[in-house]
Amino acid sequence: MPAQKTTANAMLHATQIPGRRLCAMLALAVLASGLASCGDSRPPVPAAPAPALRTVADHFDIALGGRVLHLQVAVLQPELERGLMERRKLAADEGMIFIFSNPHTLTFWMHDTPTPLDIGFFTAGGVLAEIYPLLPFDERVVASRRADLQIAVEMRSGWYGDNRIGPGAALDMAAVVSALKARGFDPGKYGLAPR
Repeated sequence: MPAQKTTANAMLHATQIPGRRLCAMLALAVLASGLASCGDSRPPVPAAPAPALRTVADHFDIALGGRVLHLQVAVLQPELERGLMERRKLAADEGMIFIFSNPHTLTFWMHDTPTPLDIGFFTAGGVLAEIYPLLPFDERVVASRRADLQIAVEMRSGWYGDNRIGPGAALDMAAVVSALKARGFDPGKYGLAPR
C-alpha cells in the first residue's frame, strides 16, 4: 500500500500549490512524459547505406583527346583476361579500358572476340603511345613496343583514325581515378593520379 500513501501525499501537496503554478507544472509534466514516450517508441533511424560499388558491367564517361568515351573498366585479373570476348556490337563511343597494376609490355589477343577492334596503349600518366588493329578471332599476340605502358583502351575498329586520335593524346586521368574509386579500388596502389 505504499503507492496509495504516495498518491495521497502528492494530492495533499498539490492542493497547497497555487492554481496557475499547478497548471503550468502539470502541463510540463504531461509534455515531458509525452516526449519521453515518443522518444522511446520511435524506431531508430537506420544509417544511410553505403553506395553500391560499380562493376565491370558499368560504363564510365572518360574523355580522350576531346572525345567522351563510354568505357567499361577492367581491373581484376578475370576482367582483364575476358575483355570484350563474345561482344558482337559496340556503340559509337563505347569500349573498354584495361588498368594494370604496374607499367610493363602490354600483350593482347582476340580469342573468342568476333568484333574487329583497335587498341591504344597508354602510359601511367594517360598519354597515348601506340595504336594497333585487332582482328576478329585472331589469336596472334599483339604486343606493345614500349615496356612503360599501364593502360589499354579497346574501341571499335577505325575509331582512333575516324576521330583523329593519335599518339600524344591524353586520357582524362581524373575520370580514370574516379572510375577506379567507384569500382572500390585505391588509385594510389596503381600509381595513378589526376594530371
